[in-house]
Amino acid sequence: MWTATVLTLFPEMFPGPLGHSLAGRALSAGLWLLEPRNIRDYATDTHRSVDDTPAGGGPGMVLRADIVARAIDAADTGEPRPRLLMSPRGAPLSQARIRALAVGPGPLIVCGRFEGVDQRVIEARGLEEVSLGDYVLSGGEVAAMALIDACVRLLPGVMGKTASGEEESFTDGLLEYPHYTRPQEFEGRPIPPVLLSGDHAKIAAWRRAEAETLTRSRRPDLWAARSPEKAPKKRGDG
Repeated sequence: MWTATVLTLFPEMFPGPLGHSLAGRALSAGLWLLEPRNIRDYATDTHRSVDDTPAGGGPGMVLRADIVARAIDAADTGEPRPRLLMSPRGAPLSQARIRALAVGPGPLIVCGRFEGVDQRVIEARGLEEVSLGDYVLSGGEVAAMALIDACVRLLPGVMGKTASGEEESFTDGLLEYPHYTRPQEFEGRPIPPVLLSGDHAKIAAWRRAEAETLTRSRRPDLWAARSPEKAPKKRGDG
C-alpha cells in the first residue's frame, strides 16, 4: 500500500489537513497510509537534542547528521522508495514528479527545520531535495503535506472520475481552462455561449484555446518549455 513516512520534529501536525476532504476520506478507507515519526525519538541525550551550532559559525542551528540518519534507518523497510528532503534549495516540484511519486510504495520525507540539515546525511542517505517554490517556510511539514496531498489524489480509487486528473493544470504542459456552472448569468457575466451549444468538438477546441492563452500570458516558462509535437502547428507546417 502507498505509504507516506514523514520524519519531523512535530508529528502532532499530522494528519492535519490530510485528515479531511479527499485525502482524509481515502485515509479512512485504507487507500493509503500515513506514518509520522518524531526525529527526537532518535536523540541520545536526556534533553533529546537534535541540533547543534553551524560549523564555521553563523546564525541558527542545524539538524545533526547522526540523529537524522538514525531516524531514516529506523524507517527503512528494505523496500526501495524515494527519500525526499523538503528544502527551499531543492528542485521545484512538478506534476510529472508527483505522478512518479504516486506510483510505487510511497516516499520517505524528511522535514527540515532551523537553518537546515547537515549536508553529510543528505549525501550519505541519498536524500532528494524538493522545493514547493522560491520562498522559505518555517519548516518542511506544510510542504510535505502539499506533496502528499498531490500524490494521494492520483492513487487508484481516490478520485471519482479518472478524467478529473487528466484535464488539470500541468497535465499537458498547459494551465487548465476556465470553468463555469449555474447560474447562467452572474452579475451581468454570462457563461460563454459555446459551452451551452452542445457541440463537443467546438467546446473542446474552445477549452484548448483558452488553456493555451492562459499559459502564454501567465506562465511563459511553461509555454516555452512545451515540446514541438505538443505545440499547435503553424500554417504551412507539415
